[in-house]
Amino acid sequence: MKKFTLCIIYKSDKVLLGLKKRGFGEGIWNGFGGKVEEGESEENAVKREIKEETGLSVNDIEKMGIIRFDFQDGSSGLEAHIFRSKFFSGEPMETEEMKPEWFDKDNLPIEEMWPADTYWLPFLLNGKKFKGRFLYDRPSTSSYKSEITEKILSEVNQI
Repeated sequence: MKKFTLCIIYKSDKVLLGLKKRGFGEGIWNGFGGKVEEGESEENAVKREIKEETGLSVNDIEKMGIIRFDFQDGSSGLEAHIFRSKFFSGEPMETEEMKPEWFDKDNLPIEEMWPADTYWLPFLLNGKKFKGRFLYDRPSTSSYKSEITEKILSEVNQI
C-alpha cells in the first residue's frame, strides 16, 4: 500500500487548490501533496511536496484525516494522510506539476475534483477529523473519471 499526503491550504473563506498538469490525477483539481519517501514522516513529506508544487512554505499543519483508496480493477491502493494549513509564507506559483488557484470556499470546482472529495472535504473545512475508505472502479485518467463503488467515512475525535 502506497502512503501519500494531501494538504488543503486555506485563508478565511478561500481555498487553494492545484490543477494537476501531469501524471496520476492529471486534469483534476486537488490539494497539494504526494508520496511519502522511505524514512520520511507524513508531516515532512507534505511540507516538502507543498514547497515543490507551489513554492509555498507551510508553517503549521494539522492532520485532519486518513483515507484508504482502493480500486476494483486491482490497481495498487493508497493511504492518504490529509492535512490542512492556514499559516504559510510566500505566494503560490505554477510549477511543472501543478497550477495553483484560489477558490471561494463555497464555490469549489467539485465536478473537476476526485469524487471522494465531495464527502471528506466538508469535514476538513468544518474542522472535523475523519477516517474512511473509498473503493473506486479504476483510477481516473484525463479521459475517464473514477466512480466510487463503496464508501465508509466517519468523524473521529483524534487521528
